[in-house]
Amino acid sequence: MKFINLTPHDITVVLVDSDTQSNRSRIFHKSDTIARVSQVSTMVEFIDEVAIRAVKFGPVTGLPQPTDGIKYIVSAMVKSASAGRTDLVSPGDLIRDASGNVIGCKGFFC
Repeated sequence: MKFINLTPHDITVVLVDSDTQSNRSRIFHKSDTIARVSQVSTMVEFIDEVAIRAVKFGPVTGLPQPTDGIKYIVSAMVKSASAGRTDLVSPGDLIRDASGNVIGCKGFFC
């Protein structure tokens, strides 16, 4: 099985060896293609000079057709908008450093 990262970021997955319980990581580099959910926003009102907009989400763009032997890494939003696709995964539970910055994830959600 091959993974193709369709997010705009490299993804670091922490791997756990079940025999030794040691951690190592694997980086899935971003590809040239980004899968996104399209959106259209409309102005609703201004409150104290702050624009309040409504958003409607549309179709997914940049998502290839399913291909045997490939899992596509996408955002949770893209995966949610692509119900029925079994070839999509999104970053799993996030791992953060002491400052709260995301430094990786614990596998993928299907």
